[in-house]
Amino acid sequence: MGMVKEFKEFAVKGNVVDMAVGIIIGGAFGTIVKSLVSDVIMPPIGLALGGVDFADLFVTLKDGANAAGPYTTLVDAQTAGAVTINYGMFVNNVISFVIVAFAVFMLVKSINKLKREEPPAPTPPPAEPPEDIKLLREIRDSLKK
Repeated sequence: MGMVKEFKEFAVKGNVVDMAVGIIIGGAFGTIVKSLVSDVIMPPIGLALGGVDFADLFVTLKDGANAAGPYTTLVDAQTAGAVTINYGMFVNNVISFVIVAFAVFMLVKSINKLKREEPPAPTPPPAEPPEDIKLLREIRDSLKK
């Protein structure tokens, strides 16, 4: 029974719950970034480069058994069973990674800024002792001599 109780304490700790929420939000954020890259960013870039669709940039290593190349799109090549290197998809994924990495960097930077503690105020020097204490010290020092 002790192990079940220990696991329950571990599972309901704030850090585990926070991590679970982070993973779920991260997955949703990844989907949004993928859509941003493939549906918003890459079409204008492809248009500026002469109508290139980055998702259809690939190199055929071996023609498919169902149909021989050349293939106009990646979908055609995959349907034919061709072996391809999909470098256009790789470019899309690199851009997605850069966007996610930048977003995480900004998030961590803002959290670190919030976590920074104010440096402690310098302690003021001790106050001067009153005159009667100074006088007593002088008398003590005189008597020692």
